[in-house]
Amino acid sequence: MKKTYTTIQGDMWDSISYKIYGDEKYMGYLMQSNLELLDIFIFPAGTVLTVPELGIEIDNKVPAWR
Repeated sequence: MKKTYTTIQGDMWDSISYKIYGDEKYMGYLMQSNLELLDIFIFPAGTVLTVPELGIEIDNKVPAWR
């Protein structure tokens, strides 16, 4: 079953990402899963977004051989 998020008036991509994932940096995941809504910057109440699972995040600060 896919997870969803229903917006409240004034939600934006970054604030939704923060609410769902705890960080704004994941808003790209939301945007990629909701391409039909990319023209919306500030959401009205009641828009339903598909919420994807986060993939494995790679920490680029440590060399791959470590």
